[in-house]
Amino acid sequence: MRNTIAKFVSLTAILILAATFLTAQPKGKKSYVFKGTVTSVDAGTNNLMVANEKIEGWMDAMTMKYDVDDPTVLKQLKKGDHIQATVYDGDLKLYKVKVVPPGTK
Repeated sequence: MRNTIAKFVSLTAILILAATFLTAQPKGKKSYVFKGTVTSVDAGTNNLMVANEKIEGWMDAMTMKYDVDDPTVLKQLKKGDHIQATVYDGDLKLYKVKVVPPGTK
């Protein structure tokens, strides 16, 4: 019984560590403020389709699909929401996604 509990605790700790590393912000990469309008939410694949504004020095304005660092945020988003997030150079995942009023600087 003790062996089973020890295995369970070890596995749980490993899963928590793995989740932390998978959602961690990329270290040493330049960050940018990302702004856009949600065009669709797909909770099944944990991503958003967003029409984003131009990100000076990194990306032109375009509409594309993005993964998010925290899939629970997808439950709070809907088509038409204006969002702000953090993105990192070379990484197309959205971090710290939040709904903001239109035109927020």
